[in-house]
Amino acid sequence: MPPAASPTSPASPAPDVHRARFGELDPVTAYRVFALREQVFVVEQDCVYADLDGRDLEPGTVHLWVEADGAPVSYVRVLDEGDHARIGRVVTDAAHRGRGLGAVLVDAALAEVGDRRTEIHAQAHLRGWYERFGFEVCGEEFLEDGIPHLPMQHP
Repeated sequence: MPPAASPTSPASPAPDVHRARFGELDPVTAYRVFALREQVFVVEQDCVYADLDGRDLEPGTVHLWVEADGAPVSYVRVLDEGDHARIGRVVTDAAHRGRGLGAVLVDAALAEVGDRRTEIHAQAHLRGWYERFGFEVCGEEFLEDGIPHLPMQHP
């Protein structure tokens, strides 16, 4: 399957994707990234879980985000799992959804991992969205924090 085309409008320039390891994040950006994740995953989706799971600090973790007015509005992290990579915490602020920012970041994350097998735990209702990038379901649906998820991988 060919890589997914970015759904951003050809008339608008592609947003700048910022990239950093945890030690390279300035404190204000790190705070705003964590606040964005908390706002969407904990507050909006009503999931009580430990977002700050220690994985952000790992030397192999790469943080990717897009900003508007100097603040992160869309974000994803790439984890090094040894024999494969894992993409997670794919999130876009409610006011900036529908602009293709998540797709830009998933494309950037896949470029970051290159040819390595990549896994995600996708919210089940986003199955088709992730399939556009070449992800395939590789297991049974499961509940994570009360939300149905699917294990998916990118060959």
